[in-house]
Amino acid sequence: MAQGLPDVIAAGTPGPAPAEPVATVEGLTRRFGDRTVLDGIDLTIERGEFVALLGRSGSGKSTLLRALAGLDRDTEFTEEGGLTVRGTTAVAFQEPRLVPWKRVRANVALGLDVPEPRAAAEKALEEVGLSERGGAWPLTLSGGEAQRASLARALVREPRLFLLDEPFSALDALTRITMHRLVLDLWERHGPGILLVTHDVDEALLLADRVLVLDGGRIAHESRVTVPRPRHRDNPELTALRDVLLDRLGVTPT
Repeated sequence: MAQGLPDVIAAGTPGPAPAEPVATVEGLTRRFGDRTVLDGIDLTIERGEFVALLGRSGSGKSTLLRALAGLDRDTEFTEEGGLTVRGTTAVAFQEPRLVPWKRVRANVALGLDVPEPRAAAEKALEEVGLSERGGAWPLTLSGGEAQRASLARALVREPRLFLLDEPFSALDALTRITMHRLVLDLWERHGPGILLVTHDVDEALLLADRVLVLDGGRIAHESRVTVPRPRHRDNPELTALRDVLLDRLGVTPT
């Protein structure tokens, strides 16, 4: 469990009520040599739903995310299965992956197919609080600023499915608090379906509507989080859910 996380995560209201699936996975399998990492996975993510995915290291969390992002073509499906993503997908990784020889604004606009990419990039940077850093070089950014730029690059594509692959794990505790609040704010305003891959049980409970545990190549557990936002870490319902999730992850709650 990470140290120094906030007692409260604030966001006005949850995103739009789930209305339709933005991603559907049925019977997905992924093997690496003789090792089966994902074994007939079924998963649906609704529009406006915030889903967190937990699991031990090597359990296949990032492998599933890469399949949803269209970055892994070596997946297999049952005869009746398949993977469908409706609309644009954007990914924010643990490393911001900014192109070092392009300024921040150009990184955000990179590959953007709209009439005025610069204006769109500037608007996205404003949303993440980086308006004054658009002309900076990536290597001059702090860790938190670089992740904000990464979020802006994803946001500018107006994704219906937003995939977050442990984007906060390398940040210090105070910066993580800020980033958590920023992601919730962006989710509330834009309403994409979100899948957050994380090792952090508290992070999952503070952010998500639904928390999944990946184990043995399958989704072995699901918890719905109905505590209204802002959420307090010491809320009895969250405490009980934390113990359940830690137990499913093979960790003895303390």
